[in-house]
Order: sequence, then structure tokens, then C-alpha cells
Amino acid sequence: MNIRDNINDKIYVAGHNGMVGSAIVRKLKSLGFDNFVFRSSNELDLRDQVQVAAFFEIEKPKFVFLAAAKVGGIFANNTYRGEFLFDNLMIQSNVIHNAKVSGVEKLLLLESSCIYPKFADQPLSEDSLLTGKLESTNEPYAIAKIAGIKMCDAYRDQYGCNFISVMPTNLYGPNDNYDLQNSHVLPALIRKFHEAKKAGLSEVAIWGTGKPMREFLHVDDLADSCVYLMDKHNDAGLVNIGVGIDISIKELALLVKKIVGFEGEIIHDLSKPDGTPRKLMSVSKLTKLGWKASIHLEEGIRSVYDQLKDKEWY
Repeated sequence: MNIRDNINDKIYVAGHNGMVGSAIVRKLKSLGFDNFVFRSSNELDLRDQVQVAAFFEIEKPKFVFLAAAKVGGIFANNTYRGEFLFDNLMIQSNVIHNAKVSGVEKLLLLESSCIYPKFADQPLSEDSLLTGKLESTNEPYAIAKIAGIKMCDAYRDQYGCNFISVMPTNLYGPNDNYDLQNSHVLPALIRKFHEAKKAGLSEVAIWGTGKPMREFLHVDDLADSCVYLMDKHNDAGLVNIGVGIDISIKELALLVKKIVGFEGEIIHDLSKPDGTPRKLMSVSKLTKLGWKASIHLEEGIRSVYDQLKDKEWY
């Protein structure tokens, strides 16, 4: 069953207030969908088996986008290892299992690229999953997310459930996190350059050498791909979602500097680590399925900044 052929069926977007979930809702609404069921984390604790079972029994959604997860930066992942493992295992297990019990037609699980082995060959292909050791700082989170993929596949094998898994690259866009303590590199750069411009500073420091390469996907492109795959993809395993092109952190900083209009210098804080030298996703599988990203990085960053620059957004 494809989602576009069933526009009146009920859709549950788990994590609808987050960056990814809200983008999926925006995309679906733009296509004419309006039969949604939402629950905030205060209304429904997805870690609670009894609550989740009751929710699915009452609401009986036909399509589920599982974008809810406990997430955080390196410090949080490494400090709260037990919480990240337990919470994500419970969220996924409860939603996936009760989707099966209640007769959900199709479920899409959103993953994280941190599940790939630390030293996997670049670009990262779907086949590299479980071929090597994970990054130790976020291993509990990664183990939980891998279990989600395997649970979808196992429920497909045993029960015939049409549950699919997708793997986005680094995301940016509306509803991103701009807290400098735990935000990702692109929103952190946007905030740094914005504040430096307002304060009339002469320089902005970026971490490390600026040489590491990263890939960035606008969250609206991700949402478009998720709806597309809900229509077109019905197989086990996972599908990478990205643009297939990366950029150095230094080049990214120069781009953000231009968009923000900061006229000072960029300096390098070499006391801070570079991190992984490169993290690029292979998108050959996605391309063969017929989808390609459409929002160019400069266009996407400019759109994000134009929406934020005159608001109190942090």
C-alpha cells in the first residue's frame, strides 16, 4: 500500500515537534494530507509499553513515521550511555511492535549515520553496516538504532510487516538546534557568525583545521524523500538519504560568512579536535530508486538564515 493513494488514512508522526518530524508534517500537508494523530512527549511516553499499546489500540493509524528518539551530542551520548541505550530501545520497540499489533500498513523508521563503523570505507554504503567497530563515545545509541533496523526486518520476515528504514546524512533547516553547547556544526556556525556580526567582532573561531569533510541535507529534502520512499520502497534493509557531495568545514564557514554578511576574519582554534576526517554517504541506492536532493546547500542555508535573522531564535 502506498501513502499517496490513501490520502484520507490516518498518519502518526512520532516526534512531530522535532526538526525531522515537523518537516515531514509540512511535506504531507503540502500534498493535501490532513488526517494526522499527534502526541507530544508529555502526552505519550513512548518508552512506556502500556501507554503506547493503548495509543495504537485507540487511534489505529495506517501509516507511521518514526522520527522520535533520544538524541544528543558527544558529551551527552558518552555520559548518559545507559539512558541513550534504554530509551531508544524502548521507543523503537514499543512503536514498531504495536504498529504490527494494530495493523499499521507501513512504517518508516528514521536512523542515524553514527551506526556505521568508525573506519568504514567512504562513501558509506548500506552494506558497510555491522562490518566493523563503532565509535566508542556513541556506541550505546548506535547499538539501539541498529536494533531498530533489525527489528523492522525481523517483523517483515516473521509477520509480513511492510516496515522500512532510512538513514539521513547531516541535516539542517527549520526547527534546528542553535545551542552552542550541543548543536551540530552548521547551526553552530550560523549562530557564531550572526552574533559576531551583531557585536561588530573582528574574527570568528572555528574548531580545528577546517579540513574535515561533511555532507549536509536540508530537512525539507529529507521529508520529500521519506514520503517518496513510503510510496516507492518496500524492501528490507536501509536506504541512505543524502546529497552524495561533501564540503570542508573551512569552505562551509566561508559560505556561512558570506550569507550572514560577516566581514571579519576566520581563525582556527587548534586546541579543539577535527573529528572524523570524512563522513560521506553513498546515495547510489537512493538514486536507483528515483529520488535526488533538489535544495542546493547555499540556497538552503540562505533560506534558513533569512527566516531567522530578525527573530529571537536562541
